[in-house]
Amino acid sequence: MEKQISVVKYENNILPGFRNKINLAESSEDVKNFFIQAIRELLVNLFQDNGYQDFDAIKLSPEKEPFFELNNAMVTSGEFSQMWKNSDLRHVIRRMAETAAHRHGHLKKKPAKTERKIRN
Repeated sequence: MEKQISVVKYENNILPGFRNKINLAESSEDVKNFFIQAIRELLVNLFQDNGYQDFDAIKLSPEKEPFFELNNAMVTSGEFSQMWKNSDLRHVIRRMAETAAHRHGHLKKKPAKTERKIRN
């Protein structure tokens, strides 16, 4: 049995900034971008390299659970694959995706309010 690794300390480092940005998002596109930026930051901190800067590696899918999609090349890469299997990384990303999906849904329900904020 392999040892489980915890990613929560990395999550806790980026969570306050992520929540702040998500709460200040004025459009559903902002939410998607902030989610991607936060996950990229999480992965760079976790793996200590810039190989996870690719914007296509992860996407927010607010209409269907688990609310995110990972690029197949990313999932099959050795280092990421091991972390995905032997840590709580999938749970951390899912929690962040749920937060972003909730905000995305809220903004989609009130497009007039969102557009008014953008124009002002």
